[in-house]
Amino acid sequence: MDRALSLSYYTVPELSFTETIDVAAASGCSHVGVRLLDGAPTDPPSPLVGSAALRREAMARMRDRGVQALDASAARLRPDTQVRAFEPMLDACVDLRIRHVTCSIDDPDVQHRADALGLLCELARARGVRVEIEFVPWMTIARLSDAAALIHETAAENLGILVDALHLDRSGDVPDDIRRWPADWFRIAQICDAPPCTDHGKADQIRVATQARCMPGEGALPLTQLVHALPRDIPLSLEIPMIDLARRMSAPARVKAAVVATRALLASADAVIASAEQAR
Repeated sequence: MDRALSLSYYTVPELSFTETIDVAAASGCSHVGVRLLDGAPTDPPSPLVGSAALRREAMARMRDRGVQALDASAARLRPDTQVRAFEPMLDACVDLRIRHVTCSIDDPDVQHRADALGLLCELARARGVRVEIEFVPWMTIARLSDAAALIHETAAENLGILVDALHLDRSGDVPDDIRRWPADWFRIAQICDAPPCTDHGKADQIRVATQARCMPGEGALPLTQLVHALPRDIPLSLEIPMIDLARRMSAPARVKAAVVATRALLASADAVIASAEQAR
């Protein structure tokens, strides 16, 4: 069975959510990611958060196109974050049948961030939503091991880790590090490629992450090894912001190219696995 692919908002930021649904369906993606917040509950939310009518319209569009919402972006925990302010976003997740909320953490206080994450998981669990820690190299929770430590500290049943191919590489981790932790911690992952890292400064890390990723197979990330290390049945989210390419290629064409490239990557990875199994 083909791996489920999801179209991330960040790949096509010029589109409305309904347009994203249409492009995802036309390109062969079975899921879409939904931007509900830019990160903090004090940031302007998506209109979807405040409008039940828009959520109903979005659900009808997804049903018509045979697409489901996979994850919501994003709950960011900072020292001053009021966690209960995320409740409207979580309520929107219920209406949109979103099962995963991504959570990045930039809080140096060990106890405070664990308490905040625990409360977020509690609020999410009451709504049937799972929280996925997205470790980000320029934030406090910067590496896979940082996220794993928080799972142990929090001990929430609905808490896992979202692996972003770029962040894994830029954090200094490698795909085999994923195998150190329980497979059921990993329910979704983000796929992209990127040029070799030539600048470890925060500003350039953010620039590449938000503007200058590239199609799978066109960069230097160890994507075949990543596919092997992740559970084989989890959806892959295409998170590939490419600002230069977007100036000369339409969103539908970019997404179609991303799907083709990702399917080629998966086929190549499966062939490597099959060859290794035959050699045993």
